[in-house]
Amino acid sequence: MIYFRHVEKRLQKEGEYKMEKKSRFKRFRENKELMLLTIPGAVWFLIFAYLPMFGVIIAFKDWRIHGGFLESLIKSEWVGFDNFAFLFQSSDAWLITRNTVLYNLVFIVLGIVLPVTLAILLKELLNKRLSKFYQSAMFLPYFLSWVVVSYCLFAFLSPSKGLLNGILTSFGMDSVSWYTEPKYWPFIIIFMSQWKGIGYGTVVYLASICGIDKSYYEAAMIDGANKWQQVKYITIPLLKPILIIMFITAIGGMFRADFGLFYQLPKNSGALYPVTNVIDTYVYRGLMNLGNIGMSSAAGLYQSFVGLVLILVTNGIVRKVDKENAFF
Repeated sequence: MIYFRHVEKRLQKEGEYKMEKKSRFKRFRENKELMLLTIPGAVWFLIFAYLPMFGVIIAFKDWRIHGGFLESLIKSEWVGFDNFAFLFQSSDAWLITRNTVLYNLVFIVLGIVLPVTLAILLKELLNKRLSKFYQSAMFLPYFLSWVVVSYCLFAFLSPSKGLLNGILTSFGMDSVSWYTEPKYWPFIIIFMSQWKGIGYGTVVYLASICGIDKSYYEAAMIDGANKWQQVKYITIPLLKPILIIMFITAIGGMFRADFGLFYQLPKNSGALYPVTNVIDTYVYRGLMNLGNIGMSSAAGLYQSFVGLVLILVTNGIVRKVDKENAFF
């Protein structure tokens, strides 16, 4: 009797597997056009994202050039975790980690609050032409490189001919040597980061708001809800899935920093290192001064690993609180 039950369960599992296989094939046939459209993106990720992953071996080697890349990879001495130890035993390890994490915490909060607020305000504008103009004006800085932005900022902060110093001296105040005063730069960096990136976030959230069914707002208006109540009880709750996705992906970059923002914007001023030196700029300077490719690779691997752990942990917390809106 037990044997027949075992056979019955096995046949049932085989039947379920065949049905699942057929349903997968059916879904593939129904969506074959969409699957074909994904091929270029999949090939791009395979070539530029997955194949280079073999290069993480460099983080565990004392990299020396011995002819070609593969020959250098094979002949370079294996040093284990020495490259990681060099990074963490540095006297600036605490400083660069603190700066990277604290700046990113501020960027994550402002990068959600400000774009969502602006997206809601733009959606409520009655003049749609004016709304499109504002969208374009806010989105334009996103396409500028930090090199261009740094020279635009220098026009304002130049010690001798800067616009801000000109305004200060016209009111009888002393001019400020902005590029040697660290106390101002946390605010400058945060402001410039939001100024450059706020347009992108606003467009993302605005697209999500435009996708909300208008019947919700019509029903709320019939019930006498004002604009604030519509935003509070309809717009923000229905934005929750995209907010969670953006938050989780932002958490994954907690130990990464925008290199151009922290290197180009302050003009690589040594006096500003206490507030502008982050992991990425520190590794770059170490690579340029020491030529230690292994150490820079170790830093990149460390950032990627910590980012992966943060995404998994954050997604796990979200999944326990609200399983439907978890990333995966």
